[in-house]
Amino acid sequence: MRSISEELWQDLGEEVTAGMKKWREQHPRATLSEIEGALDERLGKMRAEMLQDVAMVSESTNLESGKEKCPECGEKLESKGKRRRNLKTVGEQEISLERDYGECPKCKAGLFPPR
Repeated sequence: MRSISEELWQDLGEEVTAGMKKWREQHPRATLSEIEGALDERLGKMRAEMLQDVAMVSESTNLESGKEKCPECGEKLESKGKRRRNLKTVGEQEISLERDYGECPKCKAGLFPPR
């Protein structure tokens, strides 16, 4: 299981701060709406990285525990190996999650990512 990268988060925060400072210097007459848009863009990237990190430290990234049940019939899921899933956040940033893919041996329903 991955660990949360506080150092990376700190670096991302510093990037947002430095990027906004530079942007503001280049746009001294920007409106509040324009400033907000520039900030949201930078924060969206940071948010996506943090979201990905937090999701990947979840115990539900693997089926090793044997606790996951099929949502269709309740049978214990079997791991079919790691799979990567690319998703978009609310802010339209792409994140990538790698988790076990589970399949029910009884009804063949698949589940990714586990709960």
